[in-house]
Amino acid sequence: MGLHDLLSRQPESYVKKKEYSFHKTLGEGSFGVVRSALWKAAEPPINVAVKVISKKILKGHDEIVKDEMDVLRGLDQPHVVKFLDWFESKDKYYLVFEEATGGELFERILAKGRFTENDACQTIRAVLSAIQYLHHHNIVHRDIKPENILYRTKEEDANVVLVDFGIAAHLKDESEILTTVCGSFGYAAPEILAKKGHGKAVDMWSLGVITYTMLCGYTPFRSDDPATLAAETQRGKIEFHDRYWKNISAEAKDFVKSCLTVDPKKRITADEGIDHPWFTSHTAAPSSHDISAGLRENYRKRWKSAIAAVRASTKFKTFAALNASSSGNPSADVDGEQQQGQQGASQGKAASPFGGRRSPTDSHSSSVSNMDVFHAHSSSSSSEAPTPQHNDATQARAHDDEDADADADDDVWHETSQEGEGHTSSSSGIDKLKRGLEEVHLKSPPPSSSS
Repeated sequence: MGLHDLLSRQPESYVKKKEYSFHKTLGEGSFGVVRSALWKAAEPPINVAVKVISKKILKGHDEIVKDEMDVLRGLDQPHVVKFLDWFESKDKYYLVFEEATGGELFERILAKGRFTENDACQTIRAVLSAIQYLHHHNIVHRDIKPENILYRTKEEDANVVLVDFGIAAHLKDESEILTTVCGSFGYAAPEILAKKGHGKAVDMWSLGVITYTMLCGYTPFRSDDPATLAAETQRGKIEFHDRYWKNISAEAKDFVKSCLTVDPKKRITADEGIDHPWFTSHTAAPSSHDISAGLRENYRKRWKSAIAAVRASTKFKTFAALNASSSGNPSADVDGEQQQGQQGASQGKAASPFGGRRSPTDSHSSSVSNMDVFHAHSSSSSSEAPTPQHNDATQARAHDDEDADADADDDVWHETSQEGEGHTSSSSGIDKLKRGLEEVHLKSPPPSSSS
């Protein structure tokens, strides 16, 4: 079969692929990879990040990718990642974004050496401006966490950008209530965990968790047990331990409390947040005070392990939801959803490394299970985290993309039955992952230090 015949089988937009020179893999997982690439057709040519998503693993739910593109189209704000282009092959989607090369939020803070409350204030305000912009466009991000806040470049004065709109929702109107159980445990709002329906307010809760953690170095809710952590989150009791908070301003604490208000109707909005005194009129405690000490104490040896665990766990995110949707079982309870996600993982059925996707049944009564990621992300302490199980396979798949032959698209996303690629012959892989994840909880500071 000639090259012309091979290309003729591809979708029309596939011709765009020749505009890109693909380079190293930036991220990886079961739905695909994120590749660095040079967009040669741009004037001038620019480096971009290309999210490559397997259609085979989507199992016909192409609307998941299309929903993400619909959310991203037309967005233009300095702190929101720019969606530049897309194309598809017969078995993959390629989503093209600006490349953010400056590193993840907390990693950058740790590398910086000194980080003051004023620095935190400026950083949080930038993220808040992105949230405000999204909310003005009726978009709820739903997965705001440190890993999804990147610096655009490595320059000292680089902007932060909010990325990963995989489970973002575009509300039809202000009154729409979302019901999907989604997000990342430790950052998900109480109303998501309680399955009461949610809206824009969930993003402000997540920002409150990030702000709290940035200012003291540990998360506000820290139980090692997922059920207990969910209960703590829904109670919403937060403490400002004197050892870590004595040099933090009253305005900063008030902003945190305003975000971490359990009742979403009473929680501060993005518009109200921008006008909060912490951003407009506060005089921080001595700006020379280095608040990164808390992060260093609690995260230096644990943060990367926690992030590795989260990334390993993302392969459990959405596939259970797709199975539930396909099997006509939209009413599984939380425990059932957790089990379903774990079973899916043990069978090599995994979810996106780019964040869980919005369910095609989002407007219905919670047919999605992203609860697996809730097990995974409690931002915690660990001496060691589990290793993602399919790195070699994904790297091999990535190399296939460097081949200009259209046949590469036929074989790259084969379903594997090999142990170590997301498929295990027993539950041992899941048990190991769960044990590792249980070890990545940040230690709680001594209760005696509270004020």
